[in-house]
Amino acid sequence: MVEFEADEREAVYKSIYTRRDIRQFRAEPVSEEVIARILDAAHHAPSVGFSQPWDFVVVKDDETKSEIASIAERAIAAAREGYQEPRKSDFGQLKLEGITDAPVNICITCDPTRDAPHVLGRNTMQEMDVYSTCLAIQNLWLAARAEGVGVGWVSFLYPHELREVLNIPHHVQPVAYLCVGYPENGFPDEPVLQQQGWRERIDGDKLVHYGEWNPTKTPET
Repeated sequence: MVEFEADEREAVYKSIYTRRDIRQFRAEPVSEEVIARILDAAHHAPSVGFSQPWDFVVVKDDETKSEIASIAERAIAAAREGYQEPRKSDFGQLKLEGITDAPVNICITCDPTRDAPHVLGRNTMQEMDVYSTCLAIQNLWLAARAEGVGVGWVSFLYPHELREVLNIPHHVQPVAYLCVGYPENGFPDEPVLQQQGWRERIDGDKLVHYGEWNPTKTPET
C-alpha cells in the first residue's frame, strides 16, 4: 500500500497544523535519543541534486548561548527602532527568543560548495541549496512537534557575529538558529503572533493561482 493508513495521515497533519514557534521553555533537558531522532529527520529532507548542503551545530554550553543571546538582544533593539508607535510598543511586548531558556540550541547551516560546482539542478537557480536547507529545518521542526518538543526560530541575529561565535567557516551560511526544548506552557492553539494580535493568518484560498498569476481566477474559470 502506497498511501498511509488513516491514523498515520492524521498524525502527519497533526504535526503540521499544531507546529508552533515556541519562545518559552522548561528547564527539563531533551534526551540525546530525541535530539538524534529529530536531527536524523532533518538529514532525511529532500535536497536539489541530493546535495545535502546542511550541517547542524548543537549548542548546550551556557556561556555560548549567552554570547548568542547578547547578539540577539542588540539585533532586537535595533529592529524595534524601525517601528513607529503604537507598533513600536507592541513590538517591545513580544518575546522574540528563548536562547538561554532552551536546553538545546541548534544552528543549521548551508554549505554552497558541497558537491559544487556541478550540483544537479542548480544551474539556473543557485539558491536551491538554501531552499533545500529550509526543508531540513522544516523536517526537524515537524519531527520535534511529534516528540512533544518545541522549536523557536531566532531570526534577530547578525550572521557574521554568529559565524564567529560558532567558528563557522566563512563560506558556510548560517540559515537558522533554533531554540529547542519542552514548551513551558504547551503548544498554543494559534501561532503566538496571531494570539497577540501582531498578524492574522491570510486566507489560503487567496494565495492559490490557477494556470497563471491571477488572484481572481478560480478552478472553474
